[in-house]
Amino acid sequence: MGIAPISGERVTAAAEGDVVVFLIGMRINRWRAVRHWLPALAAMPRMLKELSRDGDSGLLGMRRLGGGPRAHGVVQYWESREKLLAYASDQGGQHRPAWAAFNRRVRSSKGGVGIWHETYIVPAGSYESIYVDMPPAGLDAAWGAEPVGRRGERAAQRLASGAA
Repeated sequence: MGIAPISGERVTAAAEGDVVVFLIGMRINRWRAVRHWLPALAAMPRMLKELSRDGDSGLLGMRRLGGGPRAHGVVQYWESREKLLAYASDQGGQHRPAWAAFNRRVRSSKGGVGIWHETYIVPAGSYESIYVDMPPAGLDAAWGAEPVGRRGERAAQRLASGAA
């Protein structure tokens, strides 16, 4: 995969309505507990691949988070909370078996690996964005981009307009 081209202009995300942001990650607490953290680490790419292949999954975009060798995470942008929750509980998807296996392993790991997630439902008018000389990254990668002037030149204008 090549490097995404830089836009060369000031843009904002073309998001409409509420925005669903899901952050998920793990932390390796004990390197020697490989049998506990490696399966959790390996499960995320499988889930992201599954979601990316399914145009109806509701996953609009994602970005990996840095955090050093111990910490791994992903920011995900979703079409709706309903689609996020549907994926989480889908008996036929990658998530449920990975979560069940993690729960079984964690009992004996004695803190070898930690996981976390946070979900935010951000109401329309409560988010704004700007990207200058950037490839798509974040909301604009998930929702597309449009010139800043369409929503306001300043952050306060974009927030006051009720749109991102």
